[in-house]
Amino acid sequence: MTTGVTIMPVRGIGEVAAGDDVAALIGRALAADGQALCDGDIVVVTQKIVSKAEGRLVDPATVEPSHLAQMAAVHGAKDARHYEVVLRESRRVVRMDRGVLISETHHGFICANAGVDESNVGGGQWLTLLPVDPDASARRICAALCAASGATVAVIISDTFGRAWREGQVNVAIGVAGMLPLHDYAGQPDAYGYTMHVTNIAVADELASAAELVMGKVDAVPVALIRGYRYRAGDGSARALVRAPERDLFR
Repeated sequence: MTTGVTIMPVRGIGEVAAGDDVAALIGRALAADGQALCDGDIVVVTQKIVSKAEGRLVDPATVEPSHLAQMAAVHGAKDARHYEVVLRESRRVVRMDRGVLISETHHGFICANAGVDESNVGGGQWLTLLPVDPDASARRICAALCAASGATVAVIISDTFGRAWREGQVNVAIGVAGMLPLHDYAGQPDAYGYTMHVTNIAVADELASAAELVMGKVDAVPVALIRGYRYRAGDGSARALVRAPERDLFR
């Protein structure tokens, strides 16, 4: 049982550029603040700095928009070249209405604009794309942090997603390493003796969302450290959080 959880912002990361070592940046920021990683810590890293470090940036001026992108731009608030980048990052368009695209990315995530974003990137002159393989990115960062600190930690790469039927956005896990992203209670009795059958908690999403509370969108804090949560260690993957098409009642 977890007795208490502490969530701490990791400040001093600074601007991230293509080729930067995200784990090294985190390590230096922690050291400058007099902090050190401990066994069982969870490091939550925003997708934006991972994408920047991996060079997942597109200059929209270099993009030739398709006819579909131009149609979307007629009804939307974004440039046709922006919509073209979204379409290229989409496996399929789930819904397009009034210039808003809900897409399924090549990873299987369902989100607005296929995760393509223009905030916090060169004043909107560049677009960031999701990492090609966020789980692999998380594994690399996790391995480097563990090797440098000597501690056994987990890493979550987070991004901001909207939710059907609910207003507002929350952060979710799009990359996971060092922990199991789901906690399945099926087959266990509750406090009244009832055997649970379908309760499966997306703990990686909950941790990603909790971490956002100390990050903010305008505070330049792209990393948070969670301490005290007893996660289940293992070779986890954010892909485990994606519902299989045959189990999706809304597809």
